[in-house]
Amino acid sequence: MSSFVISYFCPSFSPLQFQNINTLVVIAFHILCSAIPVCRVRGGELGGGHMRKRIWLVGVVMWVLAIGILAEEAAGNVTVYDVLRKHGLPVGLLPKGVKSYALDEDGKLEVYLEQPCYAKFENEVFFESVIRGNLSYGQLAGVAGLEQQELFLWFPVKGIKVDIPNSGFIYFDVGVVYKQFVLSLFESPPDCRPVTNGDERLIIEMPRSTDRFQLSQTSRKAVLRKNDLPTRAVQ
Repeated sequence: MSSFVISYFCPSFSPLQFQNINTLVVIAFHILCSAIPVCRVRGGELGGGHMRKRIWLVGVVMWVLAIGILAEEAAGNVTVYDVLRKHGLPVGLLPKGVKSYALDEDGKLEVYLEQPCYAKFENEVFFESVIRGNLSYGQLAGVAGLEQQELFLWFPVKGIKVDIPNSGFIYFDVGVVYKQFVLSLFESPPDCRPVTNGDERLIIEMPRSTDRFQLSQTSRKAVLRKNDLPTRAVQ
């Protein structure tokens, strides 16, 4: 909208100049200068009343333009860390070096990193180059692209949530349990170590919290049996 107003009053104004709020001064100068020729009609000058109306109109346009510039700049400066904070989650859930992100109106969040990397909270975690999840207040569900290490094993993180109201803890859903961490570990985005050729991870795909393992006597393999298994938090 602000770009349209600029082009209408100042056709010679280059869009490349429209970079920050400081250019509002330049825009105002163009608009005020345009008010004088606008007030001319065939056969002479308009009266003082018409001139005042024109100046009032220019003032309104400048006000709308200023609001538009502020809104555009504010939208462009919102980071994914701001989005997490707005939804009651700590900014340290994501590492430094986020390249970009996308969030739709349904809460589907996609975060793009420069490359896969490792970070460390209490335990080491692994970030894929793309992390996905469904964002709502206090939780990120359906997470993909994040793994947590326990001893020498890696477990995909399925969801992340905090208590409402805040209890000072955050929980990672790794399948059959919620891993509990102190919220203060996530106060700021951690550094992220790039993946090297020697890095290997043994990934354990855990069942959902509503499933349980039962050992089959015939196959000697663990098979899933549907059952309501209460979740528990471990530290």
